[in-house]
Amino acid sequence: MKALIFAAGKGTRLKPFTDHHPKALAKVNGIPLLERNITYLKDFGITDFVINIYHFGSQITDFLKQNNNFNCNIEISDECDELLETGGGLVFAKKFLDHGEDFIIMNADILTNINITDFVKYHQSLNDFATLAVSDRQSSRKLLFNEDMVLRGWLNVQTGEQRLAEFNKGFKPYAFSGVHCINPIIFDKIKRTGKFSVMEEYLDIMQTEKIHGFVHNSILIDVGRPESVIEAEKYFK
Repeated sequence: MKALIFAAGKGTRLKPFTDHHPKALAKVNGIPLLERNITYLKDFGITDFVINIYHFGSQITDFLKQNNNFNCNIEISDECDELLETGGGLVFAKKFLDHGEDFIIMNADILTNINITDFVKYHQSLNDFATLAVSDRQSSRKLLFNEDMVLRGWLNVQTGEQRLAEFNKGFKPYAFSGVHCINPIIFDKIKRTGKFSVMEEYLDIMQTEKIHGFVHNSILIDVGRPESVIEAEKYFK
């Protein structure tokens, strides 16, 4: 199984560090986020990676070379011409991923201890093309699921704005954890091109297809702000 790590973003919330570095190289207890996530996924047997780059991308490639790719097979999806966001970045990396096998996606600035083996087993038991890791935690935006954990909507908690596939029948709200398990058949379903969010595609696809949620109670920290680095250092030594 391969893993796609999104490491292209500008990381504006992590300024001033990201004025001169990619957010994927921000350190938690002295270890860069990218290294932590490669090591984390290696613990579940994943040694084939695709890493997308844009903002100070050469620093990421230099870092990987200096560490012998952490003894993994790593392919670089270089968005040097334009930052494509998560959906565009996924489509841009298709040539590395469209080989019939499921793959993991995760954001470089997410630190978690989700059991990836359990996550993949759940995904494959559903014979589905997309499963999203979610948890019951505070978030300004929530995904809405029915009793079978099928995605049926999206909610902006602050404004009350909703996008629904059907009337809200007491759907359960969960926060997305930035980790997906995907079957390459998704490339046949994505309609957008260029720069776009993969979540926009999920919210379109849910109208006609089943996208499931995998509920976890694991540690999960979005290391997107300087104060979240401090929080992460309590849990990730």
